[in-house]
Amino acid sequence: MGLPKIYNVYFLAAISTIGGMLFGFDISSMSLIIGTTQYTTYFDNPDTVRQGGITASMAGGSVIGALIAGPVSNRLGRRDSILFACIWWLIGTTIQVACNGEAMLIVGCLLNGSCVGITSSQVPVYLAEITKKEYRGSILCIQQWAIEWGMFIMYFISYGWSFYSSPPSGSFHGAWAMQYIPCLLLMIGLPFLPRSPRWLVKVGQNEETITILANIQAKGDRDDPLVIAEWEEITTILTAERESPIKGWRLFFKNGMWKRTLAGTSCQMWQQLSGANVMTYYIVYVFEMAGLSGNVDLISSGVEYAVFIIGTAITFFFIDNTGRRPLLIYGAMAMGTCMFIVGGILATYGTYLPDGLDGDLSVRVKVAGPPSYVVIVFSYVLVLAYSLTLAPIAWVYAAEVWSLETRATGMALASVSNWLFNFGIGFMIPAGFASITWRLFIIFGILSFASSVQAFFTYPETAGKTIEEIEKLFEPGTTVPWKTKPGHSALDQKVEQVKKMKAAGHDIGVVCKGEAEDGRAIETEMSTDKRKL
Repeated sequence: MGLPKIYNVYFLAAISTIGGMLFGFDISSMSLIIGTTQYTTYFDNPDTVRQGGITASMAGGSVIGALIAGPVSNRLGRRDSILFACIWWLIGTTIQVACNGEAMLIVGCLLNGSCVGITSSQVPVYLAEITKKEYRGSILCIQQWAIEWGMFIMYFISYGWSFYSSPPSGSFHGAWAMQYIPCLLLMIGLPFLPRSPRWLVKVGQNEETITILANIQAKGDRDDPLVIAEWEEITTILTAERESPIKGWRLFFKNGMWKRTLAGTSCQMWQQLSGANVMTYYIVYVFEMAGLSGNVDLISSGVEYAVFIIGTAITFFFIDNTGRRPLLIYGAMAMGTCMFIVGGILATYGTYLPDGLDGDLSVRVKVAGPPSYVVIVFSYVLVLAYSLTLAPIAWVYAAEVWSLETRATGMALASVSNWLFNFGIGFMIPAGFASITWRLFIIFGILSFASSVQAFFTYPETAGKTIEEIEKLFEPGTTVPWKTKPGHSALDQKVEQVKKMKAAGHDIGVVCKGEAEDGRAIETEMSTDKRKL
């Protein structure tokens, strides 16, 4: 008999999204440290290419993790795949803490990234599969919020450790050791979470599926109309999908399914191509361009993470009412505008530094006075726009668009898209600052506006619909994306139909006709008098 399970969806989100906190720790583990004397002295003042390689190794590891996430999740389940990922985090953190050179640091970052590649793809899948449609978006937002808390906490942990000087390398080794804490908390909490009911029905564990659905949706009432209607919807869609002649990788591309694949992978791609990583990985450099230095620069950079947290916390309250489309479209436009303003100010008022700032070629343009305030303000505005829109919504949307048979692998593909571009951008930003300076902001501004154009023409609205219904939005001949609206779920009609049948005296309930050992045969009756919905 296993540990008791807790079914409160906010508890489930709070525990599982610690996986997102690992993501944030990973991103922020370099943000402040690369600007400290201890780090640059120990690693012999790494140039732009070397630092870009160190930073990008985290994203490179995440690509590897995301590539294996689908098969691991399908085999072990969503919850246990997250536990599997924690092992790699513990090993990677140990290597980082013990590192005595760039090679060990890169290996440690790769292994930590492998963990993040799995958790960043499968935590959203888990949350999407256990949450009611009415607040699925807000629950998935907690994943991004946890990422931001991880970034914020790790940044100021690094700031505190930066004052440690005996030995100097202890300042960053000690900071990296703090990465054990969230991982251990996650490993302790995961066994108390139920498995995803949709994964369970996928592998033929029907009785456990119904029990978990009832506990999450209706306080344990297996005969609740919502439980009955949702069970019918899940099994009907899964059966139809398995009876389809399209199998394997063709599931992602045949008969209009490419639209679903394009939506899931491209929204993750645009999250990175919007240029937000300029403000997460390299905000210290941007503020040095604006004339900040020393502790003022480090603290001002840390404030950016606080802005992140506030923005996504606000999104939590309106995402399921406004829908996904407006946030993806207008958020990208706002970010593009900020990029143009920052780039324009640096181009117009900046002083070119041929040899970089104090020899750092990543800072070759600098502004002072009022123009520097504009750069700082719009850097914060860009982060706020990102935290309200693309940062959380890209993860929400990518987790929603797949079918049950493709969700684990599909979300892994979306994460690969995210991390490939994360890797490339993380690697090229220092070199970009050194070679084209302010023009880098203009490039990201153009890409942000391109993101909004694609979102308008190819992303249907998914808010307020079950994840089984969302699959149908991408079928050939369906409504064009810009005419879709939040809500209007067919599940609500099914629930009303069950209520009417119960009121008419029919004994409606879910009766399993045996467990399928291979997870293929799903035979159920929806009522004791043989009536089906």
